[in-house]
Amino acid sequence: MSRKKKEHHEEHADETWLIPYADLLTLLLALFIVLFASAQLDQKKFDQIAASFSVAFNGSPALLENLKPQQPEHSQANPAVPQIPAVMTAMNGINEKAYMQETAQLIELKKMLDKYIVDNGLSGDLSTTLTDDGLMIRIQDTALFPSGSAELRAESRRFGIQIAQLLSPLTQKVTVSGHTDTVPINTREFPSNWELSSRRAVNFMKFLMVQEPGLRPERFSATGYGEYRPVAGNDTAEGRSANRRVEVFIQRNYRP
Repeated sequence: MSRKKKEHHEEHADETWLIPYADLLTLLLALFIVLFASAQLDQKKFDQIAASFSVAFNGSPALLENLKPQQPEHSQANPAVPQIPAVMTAMNGINEKAYMQETAQLIELKKMLDKYIVDNGLSGDLSTTLTDDGLMIRIQDTALFPSGSAELRAESRRFGIQIAQLLSPLTQKVTVSGHTDTVPINTREFPSNWELSSRRAVNFMKFLMVQEPGLRPERFSATGYGEYRPVAGNDTAEGRSANRRVEVFIQRNYRP
């Protein structure tokens, strides 16, 4: 019986070589990672990676000491090889195409809104502006709310519904913001212009969503700026009227 056990032990394969072999594979993997990274990283980032590997390999930095990225020699014999710039150029090309497509979409939306404004005689109440950041729809407060109130007028539904329908197919983020003039307000409901402008923005945003269930709430936000984002001076009646407004801003997904 003892002889059989001994023979079985002698036939068992020696696997002690697996441990140093696994260590060697790990070391080679680390070497390839560092070789790849050193071709693309600056000195500061390389030092951070080197420090991490130094800790992992018992604090010995010898493996990485000779792999630090060298400054390229700008000569005809040894020109720098563009790696990251080529990738960035391709990405910029894709981004530029998407930006142009989005611009065309916003231009078409602006045309539709401008036509609706003219056809319905709303030029004094609504306006649109296309910028590098997105499309702005500006609505004068008298078209939406009675003075000192955040309750929507019944007649404001006519263009509120139209705006909601135009926003429905879009994927961009939308911010609804309320603005006032510098005339102070101090009521139980609105202790200051902050509260009035915020409530107006929220109420109009909620109105849009009720009118068009297809609008996704995660795309929308509302904020009140009080009198602190004027578009005109507050020393005239016309300027104060221009400052009392609600803005619907469609933010671009892509930038040039």
